[in-house]
Amino acid sequence: MQFVTKNYIGILFSIFIFNSQVFAENSTNHLKTIFFGAGCFWSVEKKFQETFGVVSVESGYADGKNIEPSYKEIIKMENRFNPDNYAEVVKVTYNSNKTSLENLTKTFFEMHDPTQENRQGNDIGVQYRSVILTSSEEETLISNQIKEEYQNLLSKKGYGLIKTDIKEFTNFYLAENYHQDYLKKNPDGYCPDYSTGVTFLKKPQNSIDNQKLLLGKKILILEADGCPYCYKLRQDVLNSYQGSIELHFRKSNELQGLDLKTPTWATPTIYFLEKGKEVFAYQGYLSKEKFYKSLGKFKLGKTEAYDVAFNQGTDPTYCKEYELFKNTPDGVFIDKLSGAPLFSTKYRFNSKTGWLSFTEAVKDSVTEHMDYSYGMVRVEIRSKSSGIHLGHVFNDGPNGKPRYCINATVLEFVPNLDT
Repeated sequence: MQFVTKNYIGILFSIFIFNSQVFAENSTNHLKTIFFGAGCFWSVEKKFQETFGVVSVESGYADGKNIEPSYKEIIKMENRFNPDNYAEVVKVTYNSNKTSLENLTKTFFEMHDPTQENRQGNDIGVQYRSVILTSSEEETLISNQIKEEYQNLLSKKGYGLIKTDIKEFTNFYLAENYHQDYLKKNPDGYCPDYSTGVTFLKKPQNSIDNQKLLLGKKILILEADGCPYCYKLRQDVLNSYQGSIELHFRKSNELQGLDLKTPTWATPTIYFLEKGKEVFAYQGYLSKEKFYKSLGKFKLGKTEAYDVAFNQGTDPTYCKEYELFKNTPDGVFIDKLSGAPLFSTKYRFNSKTGWLSFTEAVKDSVTEHMDYSYGMVRVEIRSKSSGIHLGHVFNDGPNGKPRYCINATVLEFVPNLDT
């Protein structure tokens, strides 16, 4: 630290304190989706729209089959107790760096009476059932844990058993336009509140729950107030990260329940965790290049994808990932590590080479580098966000356009949810 002047530390410390409130806004933008049904979707939509960390809420129909997913059909008398009928649900998209599935699920249980089966007050029918539709084992586990916790609270107040069904998401259809933002459009509109008044116990502000860190793979960043290198790590690397492995930020007194081997006296320290146990860690500032190489080691392991990403390897022609990705619905291919968008299906074409081919990349998402390996002269393509090798670009695409020849193993696919 001797090479850093006191004035420089003071300036960075001031910047860090000034921006402490900004960190939550600018940190990694993990957008996730969950589906809740709690009776009439008008009031459920409005409640979640007012919830911190929620990005968007859309009303719709889910968890049904064999009938038309429309309001005029689900409210018909013959469908009132039809087990195939759809439920009125809301699709909640949220930033998991600002809120959590635990918080949203607690809000869900508190906003209605989950002990009522196929109804909420005078709204009677299976379309008003209480339901949570999950997309992963982790979401199911968390939802059931919160359900059990709320059951204990309800039982103490004399309520019966919770009837909420927690099941795997299968389908969702947007409700008619007049149902979207209904209570905003109709401020005098009627939708009852049948909440029980039973609420979860509020944790002290300094209480940190590390339960989520015990599930699957997570990245833990140990920070300290006034640490200039923590601020630099956020600014240079973490604020632009959009990958599927979540980032969690903690201070040294907030690590209870975790199995850490690397000492916690240095900040920043980056821990790569699996089920709450340290796989490996690095103390001190990591450049973007070193961070993504570490993430590659953690997420990809000794696989073809790692060899492609960091050793300029090449997928076998017609590999299983290529076969999986060659005919996807509309959407975008993202960097497997950073999560940054790279290629749209709009520009995909079949080059009959056995590798994914595109006529262009997402704007400002890739960089070009001369490649003289194997006695050839080629233009290498790398991901701008993570620096990993993606493939090469050639000038033999259709209609005089380029051909981006891309390895499928270093990509992930995100469907266009608006179609």
